[in-house]
Amino acid sequence: QVQLEESGGGLVQPGGSLRLSCSASGSLFSRAAMGWYRQAPGKERESVASISGEGSTSYADSVKGRFTISRDIAKNAVYLQMNSLKPEDTAVYYCNANTHYSISYLQTLTSLPPEYGMDYWGKGTLVTVSS
Repeated sequence: QVQLEESGGGLVQPGGSLRLSCSASGSLFSRAAMGWYRQAPGKERESVASISGEGSTSYADSVKGRFTISRDIAKNAVYLQMNSLKPEDTAVYYCNANTHYSISYLQTLTSLPPEYGMDYWGKGTLVTVSS
């Protein structure tokens, strides 16, 4: 069973920076995609950034150019460097790992792997951007 644990949240002033970390314990498949979601008070959870098992990244328009996602496969960890933070970035940030593999990868296989389609979530870490 995979468990995810986030760290690095806190209070920061507008324009400041934070680095979130997420460590996975258990058997996390090397091709699992990992990402960060956030949920602000009264709003739905939204995707912030993701990184595929092949290393390709994607970002929400609202954070492009300010946030950077990276991962260390050997450490089963994913990071989110957040710069130029704004009050609207205030939210609980959740780490996600999933085995919704890319079509390009699935096309190299003769059958769906048994771990396909799994989702794992951390408990979240609060980021507050305020002066």
